[in-house]
Amino acid sequence: MKKQQAIIDTPLGSAILEGCEKGVSGFRLTGKHAKPTSLPSCLEEAARQIHEYFRGERKTFTLNLNPEGTPFQQSVWQALTEIPFGSTLSYSHLSRSLGNMKAIRAVASANGRNPIWIIIPCHRVIGSDGSLTGYAGGLQVKQWLLEHEQPVKQQRLF
Repeated sequence: MKKQQAIIDTPLGSAILEGCEKGVSGFRLTGKHAKPTSLPSCLEEAARQIHEYFRGERKTFTLNLNPEGTPFQQSVWQALTEIPFGSTLSYSHLSRSLGNMKAIRAVASANGRNPIWIIIPCHRVIGSDGSLTGYAGGLQVKQWLLEHEQPVKQQRLF
């Protein structure tokens, strides 16, 4: 099946959504402003759920996913989908949950190659010390996403 694409607006800028009837295969920020395009029918539900997420109306995605990657990458990406909304875990915890504590670097590499940002929530993985370590979209984007998912928003006094 041929992949189709659409550009959608998000609070973080323009993003490219990709997929086919088998499921979503890509979602990433473009890094620049681009005019939204019409949505192929196979991407309409994904776009709807993404917009609901950004409006704070959705905490989980119920989409068919079809990312391309090695079996190891697939296993890491599947584990990422199990991190609850509003939660984080460390790379070492993720490695341990996959049964190989020594695979931290490989897990981090697979995390960084996640082609379906936000839907496969790689932004929820942080350093063991709680630091916001690497994120392909930039640490500001990662911080924004984690703050967006916080159940209690801190009120600003000034």
